[in-house]
Amino acid sequence: MTEKLCRVTIMDIDGGGHAVDVKASSLFEAIALALKMKGGSIATDGFRPIKVLIFEPQKEYQVKLKDFMAWLDRNSRSPREMIDRLKIKEILGVRKMH
Repeated sequence: MTEKLCRVTIMDIDGGGHAVDVKASSLFEAIALALKMKGGSIATDGFRPIKVLIFEPQKEYQVKLKDFMAWLDRNSRSPREMIDRLKIKEILGVRKMH
């Protein structure tokens, strides 16, 4: 997928939204970029949805942080999936998530 402009909104534990615009080539890449930019300064419990709005064509997704982290830890089923996970782990600066 080509890079697209996305608005990622991370919900904090008080229900407030923290939005950041990123260019990403996948849903999880957009989340990783937003977490890298904003994640350390936002208190979240992992169960509140992270909203990803793709501007062109317009689509919106919601992913719980705990599901995102579980996806990062899961074994890849294909070489493409392995490359996607490695790219996102590199964005976050982690080797193994636990």
